[in-house]
Amino acid sequence: MTRERLGLGRRGEKLAEEHLSRLGYRLLERSARSRLGEIDLVMKDGGTIVFVEVKTRSSVRFGEPEEAVDPRKQARIARAAQVYLKLKGWTDVPMRFDVVAISGGRVRHIPDAFSSPF
Repeated sequence: MTRERLGLGRRGEKLAEEHLSRLGYRLLERSARSRLGEIDLVMKDGGTIVFVEVKTRSSVRFGEPEEAVDPRKQARIARAAQVYLKLKGWTDVPMRFDVVAISGGRVRHIPDAFSSPF
């Protein structure tokens, strides 16, 4: 991945975090990594743990950013979330998966964008 793309992704994650914080979400962790993958943002919305996938594109020439969160990507995020919850000892907490799509300076938050196949 080029430096430019990494920078775009980091800026997108910062915008997403700021947007969700304004909505009352509380940040728990950025870039939560496990052997199964990475979760961009782990946040708390009330009593719910929210795993946030952030997709940032400089243009929509290749489609909307949220279109990149396909079933394969969703499964990878869900597996990483399972590992995260297990490591934290949070086995009985409500959780959900949100997507924040950023393009053209526009931030779109999609709450409960997909469910875990597990």
